[in-house]
Amino acid sequence: MTIAMTGASGHLGRLALTRLMTLCPPDRLVALARDPAKLADLGVASRRFDYKAVETLVPGLEGVDTLVLISSSDFDDRVGQHANVIDAARTAGVGRIVYTSILKADRSPLLIAQDHRDTEGLIARSGIPATILRNGWYTENWTAPLGGAIAAGALYGAAGDARFTPAARQDYADALAIVAASADHAGQVYELAGDEGFTLAELAAAVSRRIGRDLPYQDLPPSAYQALLEQIGLPAGFATLLVDVDQKAADGWLHDDTQTLSTLIGRPTTSLARMLDAAIP
Repeated sequence: MTIAMTGASGHLGRLALTRLMTLCPPDRLVALARDPAKLADLGVASRRFDYKAVETLVPGLEGVDTLVLISSSDFDDRVGQHANVIDAARTAGVGRIVYTSILKADRSPLLIAQDHRDTEGLIARSGIPATILRNGWYTENWTAPLGGAIAAGALYGAAGDARFTPAARQDYADALAIVAASADHAGQVYELAGDEGFTLAELAAAVSRRIGRDLPYQDLPPSAYQALLEQIGLPAGFATLLVDVDQKAADGWLHDDTQTLSTLIGRPTTSLARMLDAAIP
């Protein structure tokens, strides 16, 4: 069985492919990316694969049995990009698609969930057996920019008392590799989230303990948070998605306590304390 992974040069794809190399012979793996030169250090076959360059897609999937479709990070017609890949997978005779979706995608009102819901529909209509991994939020979404928050003297958001159950990118990557490596997961939909939940105020308190001084959580009105995100350089459209996440998270759309992720990977998900140790020198 040959397994190909899109987005293999990205953060999630590289971690997942590295884990997959411990589960499958490297000669069964194909790394797909817009620039294969970025994959030279991985030690597996690589092919050019650009969601928007349809001429690269069917050749990139030649001989592939399982396709890991990591959702596009380019928000310019993401559903159209995914449709190109799914159409190519059907033409190439791919036997299964593993897709990285978002938590509760089938019913979530989050703006960011719509593309995932539409893509899940495209996969279902394609007739190709699939495994859907509905990933929750990434802990890195907060820990990566903590330096800026610490420098600013506050952690900002618009989530109120919303409780999140995020997981580390490595946790999701391990799940992706495990699912891709075994056909036993065909036909399954997994809702994935971390074992540990917290509010943004609790996150700020944990950071405060780590740095030895108070870092308050400042809950902003949506318009003020939007303006702040744009001020620090985020595109307006992406900032709108993040504000929407904070506003709707209070209704539990990024919270899941089933511990399906830790069960799937066979270990507890990465703790917030460990993530803060890595993020804060």
